[in-house]
Amino acid sequence: MGKLDFLPVKERLDLAAEPTQATIQTLDLQGLYIAEIDSALADTASFCDAYDIGLEVSANCVIVEVKRSNKIWYAACMIQATNKVDVNGVVRRFLEASKISFASMNAATSLTGMLYGGITPIGLPADWPILIDSRVVDEDIVVIGSGLRGSKILAPDGF
Repeated sequence: MGKLDFLPVKERLDLAAEPTQATIQTLDLQGLYIAEIDSALADTASFCDAYDIGLEVSANCVIVEVKRSNKIWYAACMIQATNKVDVNGVVRRFLEASKISFASMNAATSLTGMLYGGITPIGLPADWPILIDSRVVDEDIVVIGSGLRGSKILAPDGF
């Protein structure tokens, strides 16, 4: 795909973050592929341009901090790179939050065990809700993070 040579993820688990590796192995996830990239090109626009990957097949995983009453929790939102997350509208209502915001980089990385700019839903804490935009699901293939900035995962069949 594009200028990348994707290999079956189980052949190169070393290219994924530890939580991502553990989830792939524990759940025996099939059909995932992984490709090494230049970590300086991990940000979506740079990645898509450099590797000739369409923005419509690239999805970002955004971590949000959710508050209701005295309770604070986290959730992930998967959104097509051509769109933005409606955090204060759709996401806030879906999670029944009184207040919601993007998680700080520090919180996102320390809570996930992943690098900022490479966060993926594969390997997030099991009790976190993961909201996936229907446009991501509707794609035949989607390119997502691996938990590291130096690789990307290809998930076929709308992930």
